[in-house]
Amino acid sequence: MDWSFLIEGKDAICVSTDSRNLPEGCIFVALRGETFDGNTFALKALEQGASLAIVDDENVYNAIQQTGEYSALLVENSLSALQDLAREWRRQWGKRIIGITGTNGKTTTKELLAAVLNTKYKTLFTQGNLNNSIGVPLTLLQLTAEHELAIVEMGASHPGDIKELVEVAEPNCGLITNVGKAHLQGFGSFEGVMATKAELYDYLLAHNGLIFRNADNPHLEQMYLSAQRSHFPQRSGLTSHSEAVLYTTGTMPEGTQLVGAYNSENIQAALCVGEYFGISREDGLAAIRAYVPSNNRSQRMQTEHNTLIVDAYNANPTSMQAAIQAFDFEQRSLSAQRSVSVSGLSAQRSVSAAVYILGAMRELGDYSHTEHQNIVNMLLERKADTVLLVGDEYRETTAPYPIFSNVDELCEQLKAHPITGCTILIKGSRSNKLEKVLPLL
Repeated sequence: MDWSFLIEGKDAICVSTDSRNLPEGCIFVALRGETFDGNTFALKALEQGASLAIVDDENVYNAIQQTGEYSALLVENSLSALQDLAREWRRQWGKRIIGITGTNGKTTTKELLAAVLNTKYKTLFTQGNLNNSIGVPLTLLQLTAEHELAIVEMGASHPGDIKELVEVAEPNCGLITNVGKAHLQGFGSFEGVMATKAELYDYLLAHNGLIFRNADNPHLEQMYLSAQRSHFPQRSGLTSHSEAVLYTTGTMPEGTQLVGAYNSENIQAALCVGEYFGISREDGLAAIRAYVPSNNRSQRMQTEHNTLIVDAYNANPTSMQAAIQAFDFEQRSLSAQRSVSVSGLSAQRSVSAAVYILGAMRELGDYSHTEHQNIVNMLLERKADTVLLVGDEYRETTAPYPIFSNVDELCEQLKAHPITGCTILIKGSRSNKLEKVLPLL
């Protein structure tokens, strides 16, 4: 469809899919879902001030036309229309877009990179986790003439998801943070995860885009080489260093407000991309040190009673293991430093007991039992002080720890038996809603 009648000559465009959040003059796109049909709200949206309703229900379209007061556009599929409009708007904007995907760390890397790039450029970046087939086009439609760069986060849970998103966003460059065991029910296997995430590499290589890559990650190297051979079969001597900007995992820099050494690769990715866009490493680090994590991602919170390490926005086997390892390492390091020398005297540094509050990992399909047992094995090896598990998935394991079917049961336990004076790791898939326990800790 030719969208020039909507976008030609404009510096900004307002599009909404939510009739409850509809600025005056906004374009309303009526999307369908499993439990809703936006077409039923189209007339209401127009009555509230929308300038146009894009619908895919002919009866609704006819009803709007019969009013003689409002404008509507009938399309075959409203989601496809939203994506097409976003693509055309992105093309009119015409500047560089950085695409980010990966199993773990993509949101944190996006946030860090935005902090770095905003020191020099007016940068649009994905808000929250609007990284799917609806969120990506809505992000692109927020671009204005004032923006100089954009960072678009892209998530996936099934083969082809990244391919769909890159064909909407058309990134000029991008990076895959890492690949791990997540959404295995949708991907079918770890190899399925790799193939889907590599769709970003495929797009960039096919369109002369630039790839930023962690040279320390063998999976990313394998995916990169495979994509190269697919797109350039006639070339000889291709290596994993060809046509890419490389960075390494490095070590966690001091002074950041991020918890967990696993964030080192996210930081290095942001610094690498920043340097490519002309931002010195020193300025990039300053921006990262000033960044305060939120949304229950890699947050350290000090309450009246405990120290909390909150990383409960999402979880999969890879990120869960990394969080446990980082938490365990920090606790062991503190224990080793209990006795410190102060002016020739021996002083004792108190180390609080470690508590693990872990939620189940979802969407693992046939791998669920094995991966939850692996987490239990890690805890047993570490002889954890206290472990509280949320989710019936743990009942099939050999866990000798208390298991709660849901977070509400755990909350009742914490009300009856408060935890104080501890350092607590809180980690689990978003569906566990572990943030509910925070007021009780």
